[in-house]
Amino acid sequence: MVEATPEPAESAAVEDLSVLRKEPFAEQVVQLTKLLSQSKRAFVIGAGCSKCAGLPLMEELTQKVLGALDKEGKAHAILEGLKNNFDGSEGCTIEDYMSELVDHVAIAERRKLRSATAAHASINATDYSPDDLAKALIEIKNTIADVIGQSKPKISVHRQYVRAIHQVLQSGKAGQPTRVDYYTLNYDTLFEDALSLERIPVADGFNGGATGWWDAEAYKDGSAQARILKVHGSIDWCLWDSDVLPRRVRQGLDVGDTREPVLIWPASTKYREAQRDPFAQIIEAMRRGLRPSSDTQVVLAICGYSFGDAHVNVELDRALRESDGRLTIIAFTNEDEPKGQLKDWRDDVDVRDQVRIYANRGFFHGTTEERSDVDLPWWRFEMLTRLLGGER
Repeated sequence: MVEATPEPAESAAVEDLSVLRKEPFAEQVVQLTKLLSQSKRAFVIGAGCSKCAGLPLMEELTQKVLGALDKEGKAHAILEGLKNNFDGSEGCTIEDYMSELVDHVAIAERRKLRSATAAHASINATDYSPDDLAKALIEIKNTIADVIGQSKPKISVHRQYVRAIHQVLQSGKAGQPTRVDYYTLNYDTLFEDALSLERIPVADGFNGGATGWWDAEAYKDGSAQARILKVHGSIDWCLWDSDVLPRRVRQGLDVGDTREPVLIWPASTKYREAQRDPFAQIIEAMRRGLRPSSDTQVVLAICGYSFGDAHVNVELDRALRESDGRLTIIAFTNEDEPKGQLKDWRDDVDVRDQVRIYANRGFFHGTTEERSDVDLPWWRFEMLTRLLGGER
């Protein structure tokens, strides 16, 4: 789950779509719906898409986890120490701290394996053993799951969204619906729940039901109208001691001891899990999905993601450049204009025509630049849902 930065304060009052009914933005809304009616569609889903359901953004999640951990325990001290190590930086969240912790675990375990005298890692001037660090990581992941699980999210907007994608935009098209891929960076289960509630057949890499086992072949299910690829794992995944691949376990079901009660991966992928399944299988499926064959086009919409995950950014950039012009990216951002990765794409003549940017204060595509003096709410997930559902 990767952070989407909080909405500008003034945009909270913008609850109507009237500004998007005026030119030049009305035409861009029409083009948006046309593009997302294409046969091959995919979505990158970030934390901003879960905010309207009542789930915290990453900065909020960081504070909630720190507040929930035992303040006298090692996990709290380790997380607080890692947080202190990032003093002076901007936008750092619990994913950055967990990534750092995973690196420390690897360092300490490598030293232990080599029988080093200093078989530990130092955080904030305190030495911790490999076991201390590993237990802290598990406790932090469990706390994340608890915080998300206790939020009691409202799923109505997500149901409206998948109805818009799979019914409204599909309406009138001949033949069988074409599969839609959802590359979600979030730990929550909102999209798979919404798809199931709307009776849309979905493949998520598991066989079974609410309790199931990982099987990458499940992604090849020809009857599925949607695929969920959880790039950062999930709060309902776990590893049993005898397993190398995850299980999905129904919430509240006691299955005894597990090696990892919650299987989620931080944003950084410099650690060993990057080459292990199912992470590697998910990334490989994402790579294949974003590289269309010579006779097809793919439209990828990026929603609720602030491009804070370097590994995901690399995958998107490579796909864009290796698609021979057959991949179009639609990016929604709460920034007034393209910044960071979006600015890099816009400044690059090799790919700029393949990237359409719906920003808070304008629309940007190739050499086209349509600016606004007021906020444009199309980047907000709930407002985008209304647009795709046909509201004007």
